[in-house]
Amino acid sequence: MAKKVLILGGGFAGVDAAAYLCKADYEVTLVSDRDYFYIYPTSIWVPTHGAEFKDVCVDLKELQEAHGFKLVVDGVSEIAAKENRVTLASGTVIDDYDYLIVALGAQKMKHPGMENTLSICAAPKQSLEIRDALDKLIAKGSGKIAMGFGGNPKDSSAVRGGPGFELMFNVHNMLKKKGIRDKFELTFFAPMAKPGARMGDQALDMMDKMFEKQELHKQFGKKIKRFEADGVVFEDDSKLESDFTMFIPAGTGHEVVTTSDLPTNEAGFVTVNDYCEVTIDEKVSNVYAIGDTAALEGPEWRAKQGHVAEVMAKNVAFNIQKRDSGSQERKGYIEHLNILCVMDTGDGAGFVFRDNKKAFMVPMPFVGHMMKKGWGWYCRNTKLGKIPRLPGM
Repeated sequence: MAKKVLILGGGFAGVDAAAYLCKADYEVTLVSDRDYFYIYPTSIWVPTHGAEFKDVCVDLKELQEAHGFKLVVDGVSEIAAKENRVTLASGTVIDDYDYLIVALGAQKMKHPGMENTLSICAAPKQSLEIRDALDKLIAKGSGKIAMGFGGNPKDSSAVRGGPGFELMFNVHNMLKKKGIRDKFELTFFAPMAKPGARMGDQALDMMDKMFEKQELHKQFGKKIKRFEADGVVFEDDSKLESDFTMFIPAGTGHEVVTTSDLPTNEAGFVTVNDYCEVTIDEKVSNVYAIGDTAALEGPEWRAKQGHVAEVMAKNVAFNIQKRDSGSQERKGYIEHLNILCVMDTGDGAGFVFRDNKKAFMVPMPFVGHMMKKGWGWYCRNTKLGKIPRLPGM
């Protein structure tokens, strides 16, 4: 009889884990609080009408049909790992699994006045709200737009600033095409003195040149005190005036995780070893944590990214199979830690890479934008099993 695996979360980590384990003939149940897989990296184009919302979604039923897992569209309300029990938001209890893979992602840190902001990295529907807010300003003919991100002092890996930069560049490009860029003041803000420093010095220098060339204002190095309807107030009580504010809060532990009996770090992410195994009562348990839910070990510049989540998912599927065969062979994620992204600008992009040996950013006018568009197509179709994955991906 096939062993049962329960996967919580329908993002990059959860979907890939389900696909790999189904291929290995495990009986897999995937629980997701929404009925679609959302391609966050390409959602940056929804606010600027560069993509429709449906273009960045993949129906989980299609993924279910492609891979053969059981799909449960429901939230998770409780994890009792020691009792081998998960309770869903509907009240359904699942307690007949052999392995539990927690891939719930992270929650966002709270700041006073957050209701006055929208985020490109929050609930997917907010991308449409950002689009509507920008459309209103464009219809008005002028305005002040502020975009930024925050940090988590308890976990440096939980910062996600790239999409903020990308959205700002894409908005600049959209306004320029409409011939009204000079009517808008665009400002990027962040509490750290050098936002994006994890990408390396070369990338920072190139970003500075892009900001100067596109006449983007910067407000760096001041902690955020609160958000108001007409701007951002900093710790020194200075204010960045804004007609619309997009803000990406840093990640923090999911409340289902922090209220569970799973071990967590100070920021509330599940502590795992290199193999994504969770140790409970000093023993390796039948629980694994992958993706943004897991506490990443490694260098200070490490970052929670989709490709890291995918590596963790593939490794966990491998490690579970080896565990069941009695083998001691395991695969870890730490050796695969790197920063890898194509930072889109709407009319081009910059290829960013960093690992322990090197860090660089390569400008790719126009072709970079097409590469990212192509990656979106690649992501959708490899998830659905319609085309093979490239080696190492």
